[in-house]
Amino acid sequence: MTPPVTASATAPIRVLVCDDQVLIRTGLVTIIDAQPDLEVAGECGDGRAAVDLAARVRPDVVVMDVRMPVLDGIEATRLLAGAGVPHPVKVLVVTTFNLDEYVYEALRAGASGFLLKDAPPAQLLHGIRTVGAGAALLDPEVTRRLVGRYAARIRPADSTAPQDIPLTPRELEVLRLIANGLSNSEIAATLVISPETVKTFVSRILAKLNLRDRVQAVVYAYRQGLVT
Repeated sequence: MTPPVTASATAPIRVLVCDDQVLIRTGLVTIIDAQPDLEVAGECGDGRAAVDLAARVRPDVVVMDVRMPVLDGIEATRLLAGAGVPHPVKVLVVTTFNLDEYVYEALRAGASGFLLKDAPPAQLLHGIRTVGAGAALLDPEVTRRLVGRYAARIRPADSTAPQDIPLTPRELEVLRLIANGLSNSEIAATLVISPETVKTFVSRILAKLNLRDRVQAVVYAYRQGLVT
């Protein structure tokens, strides 16, 4: 059996739980704390408290609700993981509201993943481990659909031309395929290269563009007008 994804072989993934409903927050804390590879670093009931507490306890992942008092989860995510944040924290947004607008706003704010509160515990734990390991949680096709729907809102009028992007022609090709919702295996089949080569290209793209994960790569591609 493949072992669960963890931050390292010894150190547990430290999780900050933020939800204004005490019963739900307690349930999340209980589920997370029961895992040997996860550790609850703290809990709070509003977005402002999450930002302040994260600065003190430095969690690996913040499990963030959307609708909360004082400061909502979207704005808190922006302060924790948005553009320009010097030491961004990975955020997994968990909400009862299955609306594209919330998913879109969460991703634009810097979230690495999105789950509904009615997801089974195993899916929540998988999400925390996935985000903690530095990967995006959303399926590429879901990401493409959401960002594509709001592309006009995120693409500036003076979009940078493709030739100004610091990528090779092959890397640009891979980036376009990522933005169109293709998985690594599908990109490999399309370009007739190995999946390992695709992984190398993806890593180079993220590093050159200073992007955290595939979600940010999709947003970047739409912003630059590489896909429509």
